Formats: sequence, structure tokens, C-alpha cells
Amino acid sequence: MTVLFVAAVSEEAAHLPEGADLLVTGIGTLPAAITLTEELCTRRADGTLPSRIVNLGTCGALRDEIPNGVYEIDRVHKHDFNVEFTSDIGGDALPRVITPEVTGLFPTGQLATGDTFVEDTATRDRIAQVAGLVDMEGYALAAVAHRFGVPITLLKQISDRADEETAPEWAEAVEGSAVKLADAVERLLAAL
Repeated sequence: MTVLFVAAVSEEAAHLPEGADLLVTGIGTLPAAITLTEELCTRRADGTLPSRIVNLGTCGALRDEIPNGVYEIDRVHKHDFNVEFTSDIGGDALPRVITPEVTGLFPTGQLATGDTFVEDTATRDRIAQVAGLVDMEGYALAAVAHRFGVPITLLKQISDRADEETAPEWAEAVEGSAVKLADAVERLLAAL
């Protein structure tokens, strides 16, 4: 099995095993989508598409009762693209919600993705009505994987509470998060 690891920033994947196939996309949905699409186009042309994509990343917890830890995402949507106000928009190019198959090795979570660094309680509370976790790349990566027909696993480590303290919390938590994500990868690879 060939696995392509994908992270927004190299710090999130700093403790992957040496030689791991890693793609760093940059932060946000557009860099994530463009970078992964370019990579998969090249690999498809070469006949070397990966068997699986594993996205490693940090995320914010949108509800106080969600304990810290690594979560495997079983449902992801884009929280800052809302077309529900009009029902006559048809022919969506991608599903509004993507439900990756999960391994059962980790607690699962629902992820909301958007191009907003959530760091205020009002935004947090609004998004918490439909998901427990929030990030800035997950949906974009899942959508690209879906388009290419490559299974994807999204592993997210809670780094902050998506509130007014988020920016300093994330900076302090990223190293420890990378260690926990690498431990989760070791467990995942042993099971695949």
C-alpha cells in the first residue's frame, strides 16, 4: 500500500517516520486543493496514484465537552460556503458533505472546514451547531481525493478551543500535536 501524507504546514507532520511520502500544501482550502490536485495529476500521469491519502492536521474543538486527542473524521463539510438559502442551485460539482470511510481505530468527529481561522466565541458557537471540530483544509483535501477516487483518512489533533485564545494556543500546541499525530499514524499503518 502506498500512502501519501498531506499536511498544511510541515510542523504538523514533523514526527512522521523518516522517508514518509509527505506533501505540504499551505494553509487554507485553496492552497490545499490546488497543491493536492497538481500532485495527483502528476502521479496519475505517471501511473503512481497513492492507495490512500492521510491528512494530518491540527483542529479547533467547537464544544467544551470534546476531550483533547486525535480524531478520525467521519463527516466533513465546508462551513463558509452556504447555498441552502436557495434550493434551485443544481448540479453541485462536489458533495456538500463528504463521509470518508473510517478505520475504527480512533474516536470519530465531524469536521467543518473554512478559510476562517476561528478565534471568536460567536463564530465557534455558530459552527458548533453542525460539527464538533474545525480546520482550514480537510474538506478541500477530501473533495480532491473524492474526485480522483483515492480513499482518504483525515486525522485531526485538537490544538485549541477555537475561541479568543486560539492563536497563542495553536502556536504552543503544534509540536505536541505533531507527536500525537505521528503516534496515530504508526497505529494506522500497522492496521492497514
